Amino acid sequence: MATLQETASQVRRDIMRMVHGANSGHPGGSLGCADFLTALYFKVMTHDPKFNMDGKNEDLFFLSNGHISPLFYSVLARSGYFDVKELATFRRVDSRLQGHPATHEHLPGVRIASGSLGQGMSVAIGAALAKKLNGDKHLVFSLHGDGELNEGQNWEAIMFAAHNKVDNLIATIDWNGQQIDGKTSDVLDMGNLVEKFTVFGWHVLEMSGNDMDDVVAKLEEAKTIAGKGKPIAILMNTIMSKGVDFMENDHGWHGVAPNDEQLAKALAQLPETLGDY
Repeated sequence: MATLQETASQVRRDIMRMVHGANSGHPGGSLGCADFLTALYFKVMTHDPKFNMDGKNEDLFFLSNGHISPLFYSVLARSGYFDVKELATFRRVDSRLQGHPATHEHLPGVRIASGSLGQGMSVAIGAALAKKLNGDKHLVFSLHGDGELNEGQNWEAIMFAAHNKVDNLIATIDWNGQQIDGKTSDVLDMGNLVEKFTVFGWHVLEMSGNDMDDVVAKLEEAKTIAGKGKPIAILMNTIMSKGVDFMENDHGWHGVAPNDEQLAKALAQLPETLGDY
Protein backbone atom coordinates (compact mmCIF):
# COMPACT_ATOMS: atom_id res chain seq x y z
CA MET A 1 0.00 0.00 0.00
CA ALA A 2 1.37 3.41 -0.96
CA THR A 3 2.38 5.83 1.77
CA LEU A 4 0.79 9.26 1.89
CA GLN A 5 4.01 10.77 0.53
CA GLU A 6 4.02 8.30 -2.37
CA THR A 7 0.38 9.03 -3.14
CA ALA A 8 1.05 12.78 -3.09
CA SER A 9 3.87 12.28 -5.60
CA GLN A 10 1.53 10.46 -7.96
CA VAL A 11 -1.07 13.18 -7.50
CA ARG A 12 1.52 15.77 -8.49
CA ARG A 13 2.35 13.74 -11.60
CA ASP A 14 -1.36 13.66 -12.45
CA ILE A 15 -1.60 17.43 -12.04
CA MET A 16 1.31 18.12 -14.38
CA ARG A 17 0.11 15.67 -17.01
CA MET A 18 -3.48 16.92 -16.90
CA VAL A 19 -2.56 20.59 -17.29
CA HIS A 20 -0.03 19.79 -20.01
CA GLY A 21 -2.52 17.60 -21.87
CA ALA A 22 -5.14 20.35 -21.89
CA ASN A 23 -2.54 23.10 -22.41
CA SER A 24 -4.57 24.94 -19.79
CA GLY A 25 -5.10 24.93 -16.06
CA HIS A 26 -3.63 25.94 -12.72
CA PRO A 27 -0.62 23.90 -11.60
CA GLY A 28 0.84 26.24 -8.95
CA GLY A 29 -1.72 26.02 -6.18
CA SER A 30 -2.58 22.43 -7.13
CA LEU A 31 0.98 21.24 -6.53
CA GLY A 32 1.31 23.26 -3.33
CA CYS A 33 -1.82 21.75 -1.76
CA ALA A 34 -1.22 18.16 -2.86
CA ASP A 35 0.02 17.01 0.54
CA PHE A 36 -2.97 18.50 2.33
CA LEU A 37 -5.68 17.02 0.13
CA THR A 38 -3.93 13.64 -0.02
CA ALA A 39 -3.79 13.49 3.78
CA LEU A 40 -7.39 14.61 4.08
CA TYR A 41 -8.86 12.01 1.73
CA PHE A 42 -6.54 9.10 2.41
CA LYS A 43 -6.08 9.45 6.18
CA VAL A 44 -8.12 12.04 8.05
CA MET A 45 -11.62 12.39 6.64
CA THR A 46 -14.45 9.86 6.92
CA HIS A 47 -16.00 9.71 3.46
CA ASP A 48 -17.65 7.29 1.03
CA PRO A 49 -16.51 7.11 -2.62
CA LYS A 50 -19.91 5.65 -3.51
CA PHE A 51 -20.99 9.29 -3.08
CA ASN A 52 -24.33 10.41 -1.77
CA MET A 53 -24.96 14.07 -2.55
CA ASP A 54 -26.56 14.83 0.82
CA GLY A 55 -23.42 13.71 2.65
CA LYS A 56 -25.21 12.40 5.71
CA ASN A 57 -23.14 10.45 8.23
CA GLU A 58 -19.81 11.34 6.65
CA ASP A 59 -17.38 14.23 6.67
CA LEU A 60 -17.68 16.73 3.84
CA PHE A 61 -15.08 18.69 1.88
CA PHE A 62 -15.65 21.88 -0.09
CA LEU A 63 -13.04 23.29 -2.46
CA SER A 64 -13.51 27.05 -2.51
CA ASN A 65 -10.49 27.92 -4.69
CA GLY A 66 -11.90 25.87 -7.52
CA HIS A 67 -9.18 26.72 -10.02
CA ILE A 68 -6.98 24.05 -8.39
CA SER A 69 -9.37 21.45 -9.81
CA PRO A 70 -6.54 19.24 -11.20
CA LEU A 71 -5.59 18.41 -7.62
CA PHE A 72 -9.19 17.80 -6.60
CA TYR A 73 -9.89 15.53 -9.56
CA SER A 74 -6.71 13.51 -9.05
CA VAL A 75 -7.41 12.91 -5.36
CA LEU A 76 -11.04 11.98 -6.04
CA ALA A 77 -10.04 9.53 -8.75
CA ARG A 78 -7.18 8.02 -6.77
CA SER A 79 -9.47 7.53 -3.75
CA GLY A 80 -12.09 5.69 -5.79
CA TYR A 81 -14.77 8.20 -6.78
CA PHE A 82 -14.33 7.58 -10.52
CA ASP A 83 -11.96 5.82 -12.92
CA VAL A 84 -8.45 7.26 -12.92
CA LYS A 85 -8.43 7.02 -16.73
CA GLU A 86 -11.00 9.83 -16.84
CA LEU A 87 -8.28 12.25 -15.76
CA ALA A 88 -7.14 12.23 -19.39
CA THR A 89 -10.30 14.15 -20.31
CA PHE A 90 -9.44 17.20 -18.18
CA ARG A 91 -10.83 20.41 -19.74
CA ARG A 92 -11.96 18.60 -22.89
CA VAL A 93 -15.27 19.36 -24.59
CA ASP A 94 -18.09 17.40 -22.91
CA SER A 95 -15.76 16.19 -20.13
CA ARG A 96 -17.04 15.96 -16.57
CA LEU A 97 -13.65 17.36 -15.50
CA GLN A 98 -14.09 21.01 -16.38
CA GLY A 99 -11.56 23.71 -15.53
CA HIS A 100 -13.57 24.59 -12.43
CA PRO A 101 -15.69 21.92 -10.71
CA ALA A 102 -19.36 22.06 -11.62
CA THR A 103 -22.30 20.13 -10.18
CA HIS A 104 -24.22 19.91 -13.46
CA GLU A 105 -21.52 17.52 -14.70
CA HIS A 106 -22.61 15.07 -11.95
CA LEU A 107 -19.03 14.16 -11.13
CA PRO A 108 -18.90 12.05 -7.93
CA GLY A 109 -17.29 13.95 -5.08
CA VAL A 110 -18.25 17.43 -6.29
CA ARG A 111 -20.99 19.09 -4.23
CA ILE A 112 -20.65 22.73 -5.31
CA ALA A 113 -19.58 24.68 -8.35
CA SER A 114 -16.54 26.69 -7.31
CA GLY A 115 -15.43 28.80 -10.20
CA SER A 116 -16.21 32.11 -8.51
CA LEU A 117 -13.84 32.80 -5.61
CA GLY A 118 -15.03 33.80 -2.15
CA GLN A 119 -18.17 31.67 -1.89
CA GLY A 120 -16.86 28.42 -0.44
CA MET A 121 -16.70 29.64 3.14
CA SER A 122 -20.41 30.49 3.10
CA VAL A 123 -21.31 27.12 1.59
CA ALA A 124 -19.17 25.21 4.08
CA ILE A 125 -20.80 27.07 6.96
CA GLY A 126 -24.24 26.22 5.60
CA ALA A 127 -23.33 22.54 5.33
CA ALA A 128 -21.93 22.56 8.87
CA LEU A 129 -25.13 24.11 10.21
CA ALA A 130 -27.19 21.52 8.34
CA LYS A 131 -25.23 18.76 10.05
CA LYS A 132 -25.98 20.33 13.42
CA LEU A 133 -29.69 20.53 12.58
CA ASN A 134 -29.68 16.89 11.48
CA GLY A 135 -27.84 15.69 14.58
CA ASP A 136 -24.94 14.55 12.41
CA LYS A 137 -21.68 14.63 14.39
CA HIS A 138 -19.41 14.51 11.36
CA LEU A 139 -17.28 17.47 10.28
CA VAL A 140 -17.06 19.86 7.37
CA PHE A 141 -13.65 20.67 5.87
CA SER A 142 -12.91 23.40 3.35
CA LEU A 143 -9.93 24.83 1.46
CA HIS A 144 -9.41 28.46 0.48
CA GLY A 145 -6.62 30.48 -1.12
CA ASP A 146 -4.98 33.32 0.77
CA GLY A 147 -5.47 35.60 -2.24
CA GLU A 148 -9.10 34.54 -2.21
CA LEU A 149 -9.47 36.24 1.16
CA ASN A 150 -9.44 39.54 -0.76
CA GLU A 151 -13.11 38.78 -1.37
CA GLY A 152 -15.24 40.52 1.25
CA GLN A 153 -17.85 37.76 1.40
CA ASN A 154 -15.31 35.63 3.25
CA TRP A 155 -15.17 38.01 6.17
CA GLU A 156 -18.93 38.26 6.50
CA ALA A 157 -19.02 34.47 6.62
CA ILE A 158 -16.12 34.30 9.07
CA MET A 159 -17.98 36.65 11.44
CA PHE A 160 -21.20 34.67 11.03
CA ALA A 161 -19.51 31.35 11.82
CA ALA A 162 -17.99 32.63 15.04
CA HIS A 163 -21.21 34.34 16.18
CA ASN A 164 -23.21 31.18 15.56
CA LYS A 165 -20.60 28.84 17.07
CA VAL A 166 -20.18 26.75 13.92
CA ASP A 167 -17.67 24.54 15.70
CA ASN A 168 -17.93 21.56 13.33
CA LEU A 169 -16.14 23.47 10.55
CA ILE A 170 -12.40 23.17 9.84
CA ALA A 171 -11.39 25.72 7.21
CA THR A 172 -7.85 25.59 5.81
CA ILE A 173 -6.21 28.57 4.14
CA ASP A 174 -3.48 27.91 1.57
CA TRP A 175 -1.06 30.52 2.89
CA ASN A 176 1.53 30.54 0.10
CA GLY A 177 1.80 34.31 -0.23
CA GLN A 178 1.16 34.21 -3.99
CA GLN A 179 -1.77 35.00 -6.25
CA ILE A 180 -2.30 35.48 -9.96
CA ASP A 181 -0.85 39.01 -10.13
CA GLY A 182 2.07 38.59 -7.73
CA LYS A 183 2.73 38.40 -4.01
CA THR A 184 -0.36 38.74 -1.85
CA SER A 185 1.48 41.38 0.19
CA ASP A 186 1.84 43.51 -2.95
CA VAL A 187 -1.61 42.95 -4.47
CA LEU A 188 -3.64 43.51 -1.29
CA ASP A 189 -1.84 42.93 1.99
CA MET A 190 -4.09 40.97 4.36
CA GLY A 191 -1.87 41.62 7.37
CA ASN A 192 -1.50 39.06 10.13
CA LEU A 193 -4.01 36.32 9.33
CA VAL A 194 -3.41 34.54 12.63
CA GLU A 195 -4.48 37.65 14.51
CA LYS A 196 -7.36 38.36 12.11
CA PHE A 197 -8.99 34.95 12.51
CA THR A 198 -8.34 35.02 16.26
CA VAL A 199 -10.02 38.39 16.85
CA PHE A 200 -12.88 37.28 14.59
CA GLY A 201 -13.54 34.54 17.15
CA TRP A 202 -11.96 31.46 15.54
CA HIS A 203 -9.61 28.88 16.98
CA VAL A 204 -6.45 29.13 14.87
CA LEU A 205 -3.77 26.54 14.10
CA GLU A 206 -0.71 26.90 11.88
CA MET A 207 0.53 24.05 9.72
CA SER A 208 3.49 23.27 7.47
CA GLY A 209 1.48 22.28 4.44
CA ASN A 210 4.28 20.49 2.61
CA ASP A 211 5.36 18.41 5.60
CA MET A 212 3.09 15.36 5.49
CA ASP A 213 3.63 14.47 9.15
CA ASP A 214 2.66 17.97 10.27
CA VAL A 215 -0.34 18.04 7.92
CA VAL A 216 -1.74 14.85 9.44
CA ALA A 217 -0.92 15.91 13.00
CA LYS A 218 -2.56 19.33 12.67
CA LEU A 219 -5.66 17.98 10.96
CA GLU A 220 -6.05 15.37 13.69
CA GLU A 221 -5.53 18.09 16.34
CA ALA A 222 -8.20 20.20 14.67
CA LYS A 223 -10.64 17.31 14.95
CA THR A 224 -10.07 17.16 18.71
CA ILE A 225 -10.86 20.88 19.03
CA ALA A 226 -14.11 20.61 17.06
CA GLY A 227 -17.30 20.87 19.07
CA LYS A 228 -15.86 23.30 21.61
CA GLY A 229 -17.71 26.44 20.61
CA LYS A 230 -15.50 27.96 17.91
CA PRO A 231 -14.98 27.34 14.19
CA ILE A 232 -11.42 26.25 13.39
CA ALA A 233 -9.04 27.86 10.91
CA ILE A 234 -5.82 26.19 9.82
CA LEU A 235 -3.31 28.57 8.27
CA MET A 236 -1.30 26.30 6.03
CA ASN A 237 2.15 27.48 4.97
CA THR A 238 2.88 26.03 1.53
CA ILE A 239 5.21 26.61 -1.38
CA MET A 240 3.45 27.32 -4.65
CA SER A 241 4.27 24.53 -7.14
CA LYS A 242 5.93 22.41 -4.43
CA GLY A 243 7.76 19.41 -5.86
CA VAL A 244 8.91 20.94 -9.15
CA ASP A 245 12.00 23.01 -8.42
CA PHE A 246 11.92 25.36 -11.40
CA MET A 247 8.29 26.28 -10.67
CA GLU A 248 8.42 26.77 -6.91
CA ASN A 249 7.52 30.13 -5.36
CA ASP A 250 6.79 31.65 -8.77
CA HIS A 251 3.34 33.21 -9.17
CA GLY A 252 3.85 32.97 -12.94
CA TRP A 253 2.84 29.31 -12.64
CA HIS A 254 -0.52 30.18 -11.10
CA GLY A 255 -2.32 29.41 -14.36
CA VAL A 256 0.24 28.39 -17.00
CA ALA A 257 0.64 24.94 -18.59
CA PRO A 258 4.11 23.38 -18.98
CA ASN A 259 5.44 22.65 -22.46
CA ASP A 260 6.77 19.22 -23.44
CA GLU A 261 10.29 19.89 -22.17
CA GLN A 262 9.06 21.37 -18.89
CA LEU A 263 6.72 18.44 -18.34
CA ALA A 264 9.52 15.93 -18.83
CA LYS A 265 11.74 17.85 -16.42
CA ALA A 266 8.96 18.01 -13.83
CA LEU A 267 8.04 14.33 -14.07
CA ALA A 268 11.70 13.40 -13.58
CA GLN A 269 11.41 14.97 -10.11
CA LEU A 270 8.15 13.22 -9.20
CA PRO A 271 8.31 9.44 -8.65
CA GLU A 272 5.56 7.41 -10.30
CA THR A 273 4.11 5.37 -7.45
CA LEU A 274 0.56 4.30 -8.34
CA GLY A 275 0.82 4.17 -12.13
CA ASP A 276 0.05 6.97 -14.54
CA TYR A 277 -3.40 7.09 -16.11
